[in-house]
Amino acid sequence: MADAASSHVSKPVGATGVLVLGDGHVAWGHGFGAVGTAVGEVCFNTAMTGYQEVMTDPSYAGQIVTFTFPHIGNVGVNDEDLEAKVDGAVGCVVREDVTDPSNFRARGRFEEWLKARGKIGLAGIDTRALTRRIRLAGAPNAVIAHDPEGNFDIPALIARARDWPGLEGMDLARQVTRKAQESWEGGVWSLGKGYARSPRDPRPHVVAIDYGAKDNIFRNLVKAGAQVTVVPAETPLDAILSLKPDGVFLSNGPGDPAATGKYAVPVIQGVLERDIPVFGICLGHQMLALAAGAKTTKMHQGHRGANHPVKRLDSGVVEITSMNHGFAVDNSALPDNVIETHVSLFDGSNCGIAIKGKRAFGVQYHPEASPGPQDSFYLFQKFVEMMQGELTP
Repeated sequence: MADAASSHVSKPVGATGVLVLGDGHVAWGHGFGAVGTAVGEVCFNTAMTGYQEVMTDPSYAGQIVTFTFPHIGNVGVNDEDLEAKVDGAVGCVVREDVTDPSNFRARGRFEEWLKARGKIGLAGIDTRALTRRIRLAGAPNAVIAHDPEGNFDIPALIARARDWPGLEGMDLARQVTRKAQESWEGGVWSLGKGYARSPRDPRPHVVAIDYGAKDNIFRNLVKAGAQVTVVPAETPLDAILSLKPDGVFLSNGPGDPAATGKYAVPVIQGVLERDIPVFGICLGHQMLALAAGAKTTKMHQGHRGANHPVKRLDSGVVEITSMNHGFAVDNSALPDNVIETHVSLFDGSNCGIAIKGKRAFGVQYHPEASPGPQDSFYLFQKFVEMMQGELTP
C-alpha cells in the first residue's frame, strides 16, 4: 500500500479505501465501516486502549483519528463504553485490518459498530509515516473515503480536502451540545456492577454547560460528591442562575474556542462576577481563560492520547494525563489575573490556570480519563470542596 508520503494516485489492486490530503498526497488501504466520504482534519491519538471512547468523544467532531497503536478493534465494542450519544470523529485510520474481538465484555464488532454510526474506517495505512507527517507539517485537512467497488475520483477528493476551511474559526459546540436541560443520573463504572446510581443525599449543585461533553465527566462529578444538571451550550446566564448553582462546570468540546467563546465568554464572565465556583476542562478551560482576558492559539499538531505528562507548578508533581485538544491557551502573555498552574512536559504549553481572587480554575487535560490514567481525580474533589466553602482562592 502507498503510504501518506506518496503522491502517486494509481490505485493498488484490491484497494477499497483512501485517505486524500489537501496537498495531494494519497494513502490507499482497505475501507471498513460506513461506505461514503467524509472531510475533516487528520490527527493522531497515542492511546493503547479505549478506541470506542475516543470515537464517541464529541471533542473529535470534524476530525479523522489516526490510531498509532496498531491493533484497533480487537476488544470489540459494547454499550457501556460510549462517551456520548452525539457524533464524535468522522472516521479513523488504522494500521492492521480489524480482527475478531477477544474480550469478554464485547457485544459486537468494531467495523459493524462504525457502519451503524455512519463512520468510515481505513486499514492498511502506514500510520507511523502519517503520524510523522503530521508532526513535521501540522495536522492536514483530508477526505477519507470507502467504496467496496474501489471507484474514487481522486482529483475531486483532493479539491474537497483543499477547499475545506479547517477547524480554525469553526464553532462546533452548537453541533454536539445537548438540545435540552437534563438532570444527570449515574456514577462511575466498575467491573461486575456497571454504572453506580446517583446518591439521593443533599449535595452541592453543579450546573454543567455542555459544549460537547464526555459523559464520564458527569459521572466523576457525582463520584466526587455533586448533584449535576446539564444545560445546552447557549444557555443564557439568567437561566443558569435560576437553577441556583453552587458551582458551574465548563465542559470539553470541539472546534475553535474563540468561535464558541463569542456566546460562551459573556456567560462565563457573568458567573465569575457573582463569585460562583467554576471548573473548566479542555475547551471549557480555554474559554475560562478567554473570559479572564487570555488568548488561545491553534497548535501545530495538538495533544491526543492517554499518556501525556503534566507538571503541577505548585508542587512539582507530575501527572500522567489523557488529552485531546488542537488549541491551547497562549501562556506567553497571560494577563496578571491569570495564574498558570500546570504545564505540558512535552512542549511546555499551558495545561492549567487559576483566576486570582476567584474560586475558578481549569485544566487542559481530561481528569475523568476514559480512556486513560486516573491521576487527576483530585480536581473533581477540589471543585466540590470549593462549592462547600472548604477551599478559598
